[in-house]
Amino acid sequence: MALLPRKKRRKDPALPGASDSRDGDGPVGVAKFSEVGIFLVERKMGSSRRNFLTQLAQKKGFRVEEQMSESVTHVVSENNSGDEVFELLAKQSGICRAALIDITWFTESMAAGKPLEIENRHRLQVNRTADRSATDIPVSQYACQRRTTLNNRNNLFTEILEDGNCGEVEKLIQNERYQTLKRFTSIFGVGVKTADKWYREGLRTLHELKASKIKLTKEQEAGLLYYEDLIVPVTMAEADSIRKIVEEAVHRFLPAAVVKLTGGFRRGKESGHDVDLLITHQDEGKEQGLLHQVINWMAVQGMILYDDITDNRDQKWKTKEPELFDHFAKCYLIFKLQKDMVNVVDLNTSGDHDSLAVNEAKEMGLGGQAGTCEHAGCASVKDKDWKAIRVDLVVAPFSQYAYALLGWTGSRLFERDLRRYAKHFKHMSLSSHSLFDNEQKRFLMAATEEEIFAHLGLDYIPPQERNA
Repeated sequence: MALLPRKKRRKDPALPGASDSRDGDGPVGVAKFSEVGIFLVERKMGSSRRNFLTQLAQKKGFRVEEQMSESVTHVVSENNSGDEVFELLAKQSGICRAALIDITWFTESMAAGKPLEIENRHRLQVNRTADRSATDIPVSQYACQRRTTLNNRNNLFTEILEDGNCGEVEKLIQNERYQTLKRFTSIFGVGVKTADKWYREGLRTLHELKASKIKLTKEQEAGLLYYEDLIVPVTMAEADSIRKIVEEAVHRFLPAAVVKLTGGFRRGKESGHDVDLLITHQDEGKEQGLLHQVINWMAVQGMILYDDITDNRDQKWKTKEPELFDHFAKCYLIFKLQKDMVNVVDLNTSGDHDSLAVNEAKEMGLGGQAGTCEHAGCASVKDKDWKAIRVDLVVAPFSQYAYALLGWTGSRLFERDLRRYAKHFKHMSLSSHSLFDNEQKRFLMAATEEEIFAHLGLDYIPPQERNA
């Protein structure tokens, strides 16, 4: 394989004018670990995320190569199999002698501030002799061209038959950092970055977080206050009850408005971590200001425990390039649902949540911390007759409703691949606001999801088959 042209020699950090990065968090361009050459595979990762990870690694003192070369020691991939990465590199640069590893090695190394040793769990398995002609029906790499129901047909292959568990998975689950980050990120308003910061500051439990002098945002205060409720999955019955309540409130101010349940529940799931509701009205413009009216009315009724409203940024979406976030008027809130409105699943049998965290929250009495929520109505968790539930309200103009409905239905992988397909195969830019044809230089209108699929030349896939 031919060598790439030599790059200019990097400035030695010891020389005058070069910054010191001994803390592993130095300026971009200073290679503290020059013996490690990282190549980030853009496939399935996307260019924006790849650029972000490149800057992060460089800031931490890692050497990141833009192209494959013999100086690359670690090929890092996300959501690709070993065979996929091997074939991709073989087409681009010939034989690859670098280690093919999963993104987990990268994230763990970034957190540690140094390159970690490669373990078996990091390596991507490559089966170069596999007979690919055995597959009769080709499977598209794009989730938007695959019908994915909630029925897992691969149970035969995903059960651990020998001892009922996987040693490497169990080892990861028992890892203190993993458990701590899982516990902290389950707090409403806390992301991985914040959770990792708290971990590095020595915090491990909710007790320690509550006793610390760390300044929490109002969102995080509410998340900690209602932690015990919010980590319990929301049932379909609860979601539908909230939809009916919100719909009644909306119709007080705007009759004939549409309130649609989206997210995983629209895809057929029986439980989820929150409730997403999309609101619109056929007479475009009448929906403006609606969100404030609805939230204020429900707050007076004692239904709102926390709210954060973001107004519509109308001009922001009129870009030819899709963005990660939309610009609709929306409200992230914690809803107070009376238990007599639905058949609420018992806390002890509610399914897949962290029982250790539940017990810890109970011992702390988190639900009795009145005074940190936005609205009155906080009560003791013990024997209370209501449940705190995360709800997102989104208001979309009618001309953008079909795109908003598609975007807010998910799944995340399905939506990402749908946008990738639009860009690479149709030369279009798809977002939750619109579809822009980059060749014809115009926005394509759509009144339904079916019309959007038709614009893209794809067979229509119903919501229950978008569970990629």
